[in-house]
Amino acid sequence: MTPTSYLEIPQDVLDSARLTADQLLVELAVHLYEQGRLSIGKAHELAGLSLWEFRQLLGLRHIPPHFATEDLEQDLETLRQLSDP
Repeated sequence: MTPTSYLEIPQDVLDSARLTADQLLVELAVHLYEQGRLSIGKAHELAGLSLWEFRQLLGLRHIPPHFATEDLEQDLETLRQLSDP
């Protein structure tokens, strides 16, 4: 089992930000993903959302997906194979 860390956020801070604790986790996950500090897998876990839900949220916020060069090359090769009869 993965160890868990806990962070205390004063309720007045959440109230000032007009966020619940769950909403704060989503905001943190999106921000860390956008900065490239979390993978999409870890970010959606932190947010407590499915991968599909997290991808939708990123799209709504106009945050592009992060692709490694190898991922792009693999995707292009797959497209080439699919387009060949």
